Amino acid sequence: MQPLIDNARTFGRRPADFARLAEGQSPEVLFITCSDSRVVPALITGARPGELFELRTAGNIVPPYASAHPTSEAATIEYAVEVLGVREVVVCGHSHCGAVGALVRGDDLDAVPAVRDWLVQAAPLPRGAAEDPAVAEGVQAHVLTQVLRLRSYPCVEQRLADGRLNLRAWYYEVHTGVVLAHCPRTDIFTAL
Repeated sequence: MQPLIDNARTFGRRPADFARLAEGQSPEVLFITCSDSRVVPALITGARPGELFELRTAGNIVPPYASAHPTSEAATIEYAVEVLGVREVVVCGHSHCGAVGALVRGDDLDAVPAVRDWLVQAAPLPRGAAEDPAVAEGVQAHVLTQVLRLRSYPCVEQRLADGRLNLRAWYYEVHTGVVLAHCPRTDIFTAL
């Protein structure tokens, strides 16, 4: 923890680097990814402060849209699309994902009921080889499910219909740093 504290102490010593951020934000991309500490959107994309609007959830799950029961995820998506006017949404899954791995393997999650109940929203359950520690096939299928789910959000549906929004599905390999993108035409993930 001490190195993190030390960096935080010196971080604000360059106020000129951050002054423009007080004027507001206008990111072009909403980046939805897992809470996993090995996945760092700004590091992966090279984004600077103000360039990405991030939504991080366990297992990069986008819950089903339900206007009667708003979620923080739905509020973040709606704000990014309607208020900030992002032009791109990236859903980025990653190799060695604990959430997707637990689903693929059928792990008993009774000891962590909040996690268990959150992961129920991943339905349909991703398939894949239970013995694959990277759970690549399961994660990639899961990412596509989340992109499909995003399409059901009214603000996303409207912006897609009028051409003001694009959705992208990415898969990040934590063990190599390689990023793959889904190609709808071929239905496979290939290197960016």
